[in-house]
Amino acid sequence: MSDYYDAFEVSPVPKPGRDAVAPDPFRGIYGMPQFLTVPCTDLAASTDFWIRGLGFIELFSVPGQVVHLRRWMFQDVLLVPAGPELTEPTAPPVTSVSFSCVMSQIEEIAESCRAILPDNVEGPRDTYWNTRDIEVITPERTRVIFTAAKQYEATSEGARNLGAMGIPAPSES
Repeated sequence: MSDYYDAFEVSPVPKPGRDAVAPDPFRGIYGMPQFLTVPCTDLAASTDFWIRGLGFIELFSVPGQVVHLRRWMFQDVLLVPAGPELTEPTAPPVTSVSFSCVMSQIEEIAESCRAILPDNVEGPRDTYWNTRDIEVITPERTRVIFTAAKQYEATSEGARNLGAMGIPAPSES
């Protein structure tokens, strides 16, 4: 990480802290630098789960073709009908997608998802790299990780772990 520089101004993710406030869902139209496409055997059930459980909004939809969901800026998901080759998957998902959130949202998202699919949420758990995460398996078997950065405390184990990975302490600006 010798080329490290602070570029937080390009991100919608707020500075970590106990009082961090999540941005409102972003309704603007932009060229998406990255998005996730999720094939669904039941488009309506998946849309309901992503909205009520995971906190996404429906930006727009084309009935029976695509549902464009979003949380924060650059957190876009396209739900599409699965083709006939995809049946209900039973194996655990191999890959995952992660979305940033703030600490106060971790329990809220976990509770919302557990209210719909009680056995599909793991965590919260603290990570080596100073975040608190939950893992959710959606109706179409997508593994979704919500991750909230913990406040940086110079004497914490998390700070020591980040330093060991070559990530310098944040500036006090």
